[in-house]
Amino acid sequence: MLAARVFDAHRHLGTLPAHPFYGGPAVSPATTARASVDELLADLDREGTERALVLPNYGVPVAAASFALNHLVLDAADRDDRIRCGLWTSPRAEDAELTGEALALAGERGVVALKTSFLLGGGVDDPTSQPQIEAIFAAAAAHDLVVHVHTSPGAASDIDAVGTLVDRYGDDVRIHLVHLGGGMSAHIKLIGGRFFDWVEAGKKVYTDTSWALGFAPRWLVAEIQRRGTGADRVLFASDEPWGDHVGELARLRAAAGDGELARMFLRENYAALYG
Repeated sequence: MLAARVFDAHRHLGTLPAHPFYGGPAVSPATTARASVDELLADLDREGTERALVLPNYGVPVAAASFALNHLVLDAADRDDRIRCGLWTSPRAEDAELTGEALALAGERGVVALKTSFLLGGGVDDPTSQPQIEAIFAAAAAHDLVVHVHTSPGAASDIDAVGTLVDRYGDDVRIHLVHLGGGMSAHIKLIGGRFFDWVEAGKKVYTDTSWALGFAPRWLVAEIQRRGTGADRVLFASDEPWGDHVGELARLRAAAGDGELARMFLRENYAALYG
């Protein structure tokens, strides 16, 4: 039987200010966001999470709020050997100075990833974002770090845009595309061929199934088994507090079963990628 304890390749630490999303009232929807390392450690104990990659929380257009959390995740990695961390970086030109300060921490103990997202601005092909993108990938190459990239449907975070980073940098830098591309269209594009084409071409690309629609993990497993490749590129991720640890774990376990494939997804691939 599969061991109960798992490795979580994507969760967040820190609280954010309330924000009026989509023109509504100011709200704080991430109700399980943790403000302290002690609260995070209590969650890991309760869940039975044996190792975790912890990233600064983000999602509101207040750049300084997420950059400030880099020191909190560094503290978490320093305090408990179960934890490795990723540093928040931004492709936006207006965040260039803050991103430079974050990249200066790339060699600190416990850092294994650089997190970036186009959700709050910037773009893969935006000329003003290119210096920041180049700096992020250069730092990742210099320090042997993974670039951890958000994906979601449409606009600058769509897999058609974010996927070009794999084409540009995936020969030399490991790239973790979170959320299995994000949404129905991306699941079909990735599982239907693009993800496996990258793997077979030697690209250093990885993904997780957080936020994945119900059919996608099952289809992903079926395609891995049919093609005989990609099993070492899929990770479990809760995306807490934006995701749900219990639900994400149940969905991936249901798809993968309790044998070798599940061990790879829930433990071994994390160990190979993040230590």
